[in-house]
Amino acid sequence: MKVLVIGSGGREHALVWKLRQSNRVERVYCAPGNGGICAAAECVASDLHSLDSMLEAAHRIQPDLTVVGPEGPLSLGVVDEFRRRGLRIFGPTASAARLESSKSFAKEFMYRHRIPTARYAICDSADDVRKNLDQFTGHIVVKADGLAAGKGVVIARNREEAVAAATDMLTGKMVGEAGARVVLEEFLEGDELSFLVLSDGERVTPLVAAQDHKRVGDGDTGPNTGGMGAYCPAPLATPELLDTIDREVLVSTVHAMKRGRRPFRGVLYAGIMVTPQGPRVLEYNCRFGDPETQPLLMRLRTDLLDLLDAAVDERLDEFEGKLEWDPRPAVCVVMASGGYPGAYEKGLVVRGLAEAARLPDVKVFHAGTRLEGDRVLTDGGRVLGVTALGETLADAQRRAYEAVACISF
Repeated sequence: MKVLVIGSGGREHALVWKLRQSNRVERVYCAPGNGGICAAAECVASDLHSLDSMLEAAHRIQPDLTVVGPEGPLSLGVVDEFRRRGLRIFGPTASAARLESSKSFAKEFMYRHRIPTARYAICDSADDVRKNLDQFTGHIVVKADGLAAGKGVVIARNREEAVAAATDMLTGKMVGEAGARVVLEEFLEGDELSFLVLSDGERVTPLVAAQDHKRVGDGDTGPNTGGMGAYCPAPLATPELLDTIDREVLVSTVHAMKRGRRPFRGVLYAGIMVTPQGPRVLEYNCRFGDPETQPLLMRLRTDLLDLLDAAVDERLDEFEGKLEWDPRPAVCVVMASGGYPGAYEKGLVVRGLAEAARLPDVKVFHAGTRLEGDRVLTDGGRVLGVTALGETLADAQRRAYEAVACISF
């Protein structure tokens, strides 16, 4: 089979790496790819903001299956357009992907279908924000309604900070068009968990739970990012807790989407806050997480292509209770450019990759890199996802940081 992966980040590098391990895969392409992906797949120029560009790449390649990595193409309707042309593609339609592309849609959906989540208010103006603040006490979470690459969330300590953050979003100052509408939420105390499942529109096949870290600084400090690292499995995720989340959140979501004539086929990722009152949904993502995918796929032993094929063909029941995992934990450490998630420099030479690659049970996934001759240069905020397996989480963390110490830019 020929497989096309759409995207250019660390998640896509991990998908390419894992798909290449399938004995059914003849060739892997990536549009547009990055400096690391080009060593594992044939990279094809493509604009992820243009349906025509992505369709043109697929027309040239004629893949047997396309796998969509990032959320942007999903919200544009790449799945709808590929299917319209008879191309097999893994991912939800634009209508189903609204669970991620619109925070207000997701909150109203959860409220309507009694899926546990935080109290909220949807606001279209600064006046709306001020009027709705009375229903919240203490910290207040302010979220941009649209896609903001993980940077559209502010935890305000008081009303003044909430109004300021919401105003910056509504005026386009913070996250552009993504902030044309904002959602206010009550602040939930607890530990956050990422739980991913595959869905074929009828049923779900759980993957493993992971934990990621959004804030840029050590000790969970600084502004939110797209994710600074992740590990799995998460000790917090007991079988009883995962069963509750699977039943009350993910299965309920897939069934409700089907009843609403928005059948969900693809990866459904629930960001869960585990509170003293039980699990609460913080957000949905409609694709593999980044950087959760990197440690998750390091541990997956089942053929990924077989799983994605089954989801597309509505036969995930064949894999019920049959997924195989490496028993060892995995940890991913993101190496980012100085200044990220704010302004940062591009074009720095990345050194030490070969030395890191020689370490056992370590894989360096490229996120924001490009090739210039035989040199790898930085080309994004999150540059690398250094991922390692270990006998324990602490051992995996030690191995990952041993590899990090080999690399500089």
